[in-house]
Amino acid sequence: MRLKPGTAWPDAYDRCCSVAPEAFHDDRVLNHWGGIWHRDGRPVPGFSPLDGTAIAGLPRLDRAGAGRAVSGAVEEHLRWRHLPLAERKAMVSAAVESMAAHRDLLALLLVWEIGKPWKTACADVDRCLDGVRWYVAEIDRMVAGRMPLPGPVSNIASWNYPMSVLMHAMLVQALAGNAVVAKTPTDGGLCCLTLACALAVREGLPFTLVSGGGSELSPVLVAGRSLGCVSFVGGRSAGAKVATSVADHGRRHVLEQEGLNCWGVWEYGDWDLLTRQIRASFDYAKQRCTAYPRFVVQRSLFHEFLRAYLAAVGSLRFGHPLAVADPDDPLPELDFGPLINASKAKELADQVDEAIARGGVPVHRASLAAGHFLPGQDISAYFAPTALLNPPPSSPLHHAEPFGPVDTIVLVDTEAELLAAMNASNGALVATLSCDEEETFDRLAPEVRAFKVGHNRPRSRGDREELFGGLGASWRGAFVGGDLLVRAVTTGPDGERLPGNFPHYTLLP
Repeated sequence: MRLKPGTAWPDAYDRCCSVAPEAFHDDRVLNHWGGIWHRDGRPVPGFSPLDGTAIAGLPRLDRAGAGRAVSGAVEEHLRWRHLPLAERKAMVSAAVESMAAHRDLLALLLVWEIGKPWKTACADVDRCLDGVRWYVAEIDRMVAGRMPLPGPVSNIASWNYPMSVLMHAMLVQALAGNAVVAKTPTDGGLCCLTLACALAVREGLPFTLVSGGGSELSPVLVAGRSLGCVSFVGGRSAGAKVATSVADHGRRHVLEQEGLNCWGVWEYGDWDLLTRQIRASFDYAKQRCTAYPRFVVQRSLFHEFLRAYLAAVGSLRFGHPLAVADPDDPLPELDFGPLINASKAKELADQVDEAIARGGVPVHRASLAAGHFLPGQDISAYFAPTALLNPPPSSPLHHAEPFGPVDTIVLVDTEAELLAAMNASNGALVATLSCDEEETFDRLAPEVRAFKVGHNRPRSRGDREELFGGLGASWRGAFVGGDLLVRAVTTGPDGERLPGNFPHYTLLP
């Protein structure tokens, strides 16, 4: 096995320097604020989860530097919010088409920086661009009677979907009339986001992109008084701190937080379909907010479920996304590559070992030897598929999202037990019930505390007109998706109540 020719990290970085020399220097990546690329911040080492290769590291700003960046965004916002919609549409469209021209490079950067297999990386870029094209076509009716926010939108997002979540949101926020600030995720996506930002600002978009530690920059990027909205995607612990800050300031906010998304199996019989769905659920090693890491199964059906489950996980392919046997071979079609870093893989291994030691039953535990790797490569960030039956209540795997290819299975005997187990995390983004009868689904689904509940099919974040949010502790602030994404970053009539989970009310769309 060898790296596919032309896909090595130096090749990818050289292409970035060629496409956007204003943003990429030979020795470092730059921050962008105030309409200018700045060689500021303190570069830190970066390493790819693929095989430990040294890659470009974050140019970390301190709090004062971030404050200057936000001040620059405020000035841009005052100009941009008055620009006619037709001009904003033309600029956003031009940025999208420029990114489309460099789609393969953006995808290759995602492979190296966050470990996505090639097909998954391409899908991340394509979903961003196709989604924004839809908003450009629909934006006139969405902003009718509405105004941009009084200040720029500040974005703090997790590393797993730099294009289809973060860049998509940034482009729509600008389309709606706002200047945009974004913090590069600490764990990955620097070069992909920087290249996309460089292509956007060439077309005149008011983007600010900075790097730095979350705790150090949070007072500026979350609590800054000049901001119009804070948009956060991440875990509950960090999200709770953001929620406290925005509540204190009464600021518009969108806080998407994790939840334990559950898949219930009750009075069900289409096991071939479930096998295909379980395999698909391992896409990108379940490192996404809408992954399904918990199966709640009717005890009398467990033998059938286990047969379907083992058939699915036994067919999974994982490993190095750029490894080929022959230079002319296409890139491998993998279900997933590495986790985001070696520390996460070790943390997950420790959680699995502890859960087993306390009584959890391993029903499947694959070996890394089955992976698709280069000879002698560093595999410390990889984790083989694992499933545990009845994780102990003391284990994090019992109540929290693992963000890795680890499933837990809980057996139940009654519908009440099924619902209690599916609601273990006080709210989730998505859930699914596999049951043969529509009547059964109609009875159970309203009791599941998830924003979306699928019948015999998984639910996802969605694209274009599909709405997205969360129930319980999985979401704070305005819901998004479709028209709601634009409503979240614009102001409407006096007294308007946006759909969402707010400190004083919850309004479902």
